[in-house]
Amino acid sequence: MSKGEPNEKHDHETASGSMVQDPAPDRAEGTPRGRTVILLGVMIIDGTGAPPYGPADIVLRDGRIAQVSDMTDPIARAFAGPVDMQRYPDAEIMDLRGHFVMPGLVDSHVHIGNRSQAPSAEYVYKLWLAHGVTTVREVGCLNGLDFTLSEAQRSSEDAITAPRILPNVVFGQGHDGPIMNAADAVDWVRGVAGRGAAGVKFFGAQPEAFEAALRELNELGLDSACHHEQKRVRQVNAMTTARWGLRSIEHWYGLPEAMFRDRTVQNLPVGYSYSDEPARYASGGPLWLQTAEPGSAAWEETLEEFAALGVTMSPTFNIYIGHRDAARVRNSEWHEEFTAPQLWDFFEPSPESHGSVYGDWGTEQEIPWRQAYAKWMHFVNDFKNLGGRVTAGSDSGFIYKTFGFGLVEELELLREAGFHPLEIVRAATLAGAELTGLDREIGSIEVGKRADLVVLSENPLENLKVMYGHGALRYVDGTATREAAIKYTIKNGIVFDAEQLRGDVKRIVAEEKGKSGRAGA
Repeated sequence: MSKGEPNEKHDHETASGSMVQDPAPDRAEGTPRGRTVILLGVMIIDGTGAPPYGPADIVLRDGRIAQVSDMTDPIARAFAGPVDMQRYPDAEIMDLRGHFVMPGLVDSHVHIGNRSQAPSAEYVYKLWLAHGVTTVREVGCLNGLDFTLSEAQRSSEDAITAPRILPNVVFGQGHDGPIMNAADAVDWVRGVAGRGAAGVKFFGAQPEAFEAALRELNELGLDSACHHEQKRVRQVNAMTTARWGLRSIEHWYGLPEAMFRDRTVQNLPVGYSYSDEPARYASGGPLWLQTAEPGSAAWEETLEEFAALGVTMSPTFNIYIGHRDAARVRNSEWHEEFTAPQLWDFFEPSPESHGSVYGDWGTEQEIPWRQAYAKWMHFVNDFKNLGGRVTAGSDSGFIYKTFGFGLVEELELLREAGFHPLEIVRAATLAGAELTGLDREIGSIEVGKRADLVVLSENPLENLKVMYGHGALRYVDGTATREAAIKYTIKNGIVFDAEQLRGDVKRIVAEEKGKSGRAGA
């Protein structure tokens, strides 16, 4: 859970094991591990922010990029030359002339989803891979750290059809009560690090314990992320944790408060209760309208300090767009074929499901959020222009956001925020790799890096919508058609047929609907 204090019922069931997701089945898809694959005639978007180039040939060998042959570049031609096919007699050759290739996407904010949200881990993983996601930063491990570590290990061995999984466990998970001092915080961090956690996800914590935990994580070289929950934000806002060494600020929480100069707390109604989740969500838009204005001294000095501190922003714009237009997210085109009935039921308004608050969500709630989005996006774009790192995170599985689809929405919203399409690709690839410390291994198309790639039938820079699994709507000779441009997702050199993965997901959804006796979403 990532948009407020964890839902008590959900957390209790996860802890007891009754809602913990089942492990994914053994891999039955994709090419054999270690096979040499040659991609012929592709245009390359390399993830660094550089413009596309090619046509070029790419050799994938033993799960890595062994050669990139760009015969249109005289310097590259002089040093590398063309691919010598005789060196790779057993290679699988894929003629991809007219196709584009970019690095595998890194989703910087995901949750695998428990059984109340997804029929299986297979459903979630295949949706991610079908949308080009080859690495996920699992911030929370809400199915439990043991489950997440096991799935991460199986994925690293290519034993399951899944992206690479980086487990970031919620601070204090498994501890007997809240952690209230530095010594206990350090002991807990060392414990989860010893078990193999990649990092820690914070919501809010006693300040001394919070600071000590961050210090220890940095000493160990581990990741850290924080959703600055509103119960603690007066004590610890996003600037506080950035100064303590936090790696990434998740969502928007704690950012407006870091710019307060004419107040110390949000101007909340005197009858407000944080435990009222719809009221809590409704208060977010007005909060942005109470903070500093773009270009003001407070705005500029806050951005400059964030950039200087090296903190990353993972805004997850997509997860909140229902706040500005609830009807849009309820009626997204892909729900019917790709949203499982368990997930749909979880989305529907209910006090039992976190984020399911749109039962009485009206114009008065949406208008402040539309205004807030303009300001929030301005802030993130300014941060990027100052050299700050921004990643692409989806947080799907909540608020009418279906796994995989949410990340493509995030790319579109980064475009709305003012990012150039090449900056968007960088945010979704190399920036995510840098955040997680994997930039020597993944995130860009360079010789020696892992062969994590997405193959598309057309240029995504021209229209990001072609990356959606249900396809972009086109009219050809007077007939409406859909084109899903992602044809293959390659992880560790294993080639997955994205159309097959999408077909598997649609089959799973249809079967689950049959079990539940419903025909539509």
